[in-house]
Amino acid sequence: MTVRTIEHLIAGGTAGGPSSGGGRSGDVFDPNSGEIQARVTLGTQADLDRAVAAAHKAQPGWAATNPQRRARVMFEFKRLVEANMDELARLLSSEHGKVIADSKGDIQRGLEVIEFCCGIPHILKGEYTQGAGPGIDVYSMRQPLGIGAGITPFNFPAMIPLWMSGVAIATGNAFILKPSERDPSVPVRLGELFLEAGLPEGIFQVVHGDKEMVDAILDHPAISAVSFVGSSDIAHYVYRRGVEAGKRVQAMGGAKNHGIVMPDADLDQVVADLSGAAFGSAGERCMALPVVVPVGEKTAIALREKLIPAIAALRVGVSTDNDAHYGPVVNAAHRSRIENWIQTGVDEGAELVVDGRGFELQGHEKGFFIGPSLFDHVTTEMSAYKEEIFGPVLQIVRAKDFEEAVRLPSEHQYGNGVAIFTRNGHAAREFAARVNVGMVGINVPIPVPVAYHTFGGWKRSAFGDTNQHGMEGVKFWTKVKTITQRWPDGSALPAMAEDGGPARNNDAFVIPTMG
Repeated sequence: MTVRTIEHLIAGGTAGGPSSGGGRSGDVFDPNSGEIQARVTLGTQADLDRAVAAAHKAQPGWAATNPQRRARVMFEFKRLVEANMDELARLLSSEHGKVIADSKGDIQRGLEVIEFCCGIPHILKGEYTQGAGPGIDVYSMRQPLGIGAGITPFNFPAMIPLWMSGVAIATGNAFILKPSERDPSVPVRLGELFLEAGLPEGIFQVVHGDKEMVDAILDHPAISAVSFVGSSDIAHYVYRRGVEAGKRVQAMGGAKNHGIVMPDADLDQVVADLSGAAFGSAGERCMALPVVVPVGEKTAIALREKLIPAIAALRVGVSTDNDAHYGPVVNAAHRSRIENWIQTGVDEGAELVVDGRGFELQGHEKGFFIGPSLFDHVTTEMSAYKEEIFGPVLQIVRAKDFEEAVRLPSEHQYGNGVAIFTRNGHAAREFAARVNVGMVGINVPIPVPVAYHTFGGWKRSAFGDTNQHGMEGVKFWTKVKTITQRWPDGSALPAMAEDGGPARNNDAFVIPTMG
């Protein structure tokens, strides 16, 4: 296999253009074969400085571009991404490992935010109050922050960069993306499509790197805002360091989402939903459903009986296998981490009903595959319950009644998403109102909001005051300016010349020139 090189996408060069790089690079694997397929240049402070300089030069002109013209770029970008969907999905799957259908879903969910951004002329309309006082009117406008940055994880290399960059760019900012070094090719390709769509050079740029680049972004004085998605410990670090540097920061962390199964739930539908929500994309999703909470012993026994054959029927395959339910995980280190958590669960006393360790796919023995696992009798004291496993592992935590079912996700350190399965409207309404979690699904296993609403968790799942996309995203990437105005009465109106225009020499009415 020819090992290619993945470079930055910085204005003034190309995706393969010059980079200081410092001689450091990271390996990009094909998770299906376990082979290195590319090396990504790990950037330095000098690379970031180049990107910031280009952004600083380009951003004022982009901010001055009227909103409808910015929207036209978004429309064209959406068209180009759709036209290149198959290419992008194959590229994404080759580096991440998720099956092609999941990769297309990854891209499509990002495009839904771009669709929202196509309406930016309406979204940016300000507020106006006539007659707030005697002869006084008040109005507000939203203006871009300047230069923003996004630091994104490996598990959604298209969706999350588009969530961040779409709103940031549509509102008039320049945007610098630092994607995961594990699967960086799709973000670079998206940047190329932005340029093809008519976005000026310097408005969307990609810099690659590890912690050195993250710290450079957080410390750079010209970057006004940073959006981050990743693990909770790193999210907290990014939030704290960014805020200390005077930046606006939104940092989304980890999750341990629960699915509450009431005694009246349709168990066949629940099992079908869990098959996708717990094991789809190999569980590498912050909105996966890795914990199921049957309410009552009878519900637990019936659910377990249905889950075991459903899990046995799951097909693990290569990314291009159209019949596979999920593919390999992103790399060998992550597979080992998942296997270690499975062993921890066993050591802590949980019952391992289905063991996915040791799975090998014939012909792809070196690929990063792991089979689905199921635990039962998991308790809240176990670290394997407290922490995010981020793999194809489902845990059953039995609840004796509704009150305990509400308490379990509410008291967990993470509060990203939760779902309840029931036919009882009152129970669903009560649960949604009381549960201490940011996003709630009612008979919806993965409650990711549509693009014109907003995405964000609570507790250690999110740091900062604003969520991703929707109007919360617009608020994050803009600042409000409020104008209070009063005009003199008629006695100060300008004198009129005989031709109907303003008099040339009218000292009472002087308009200052601009520029």
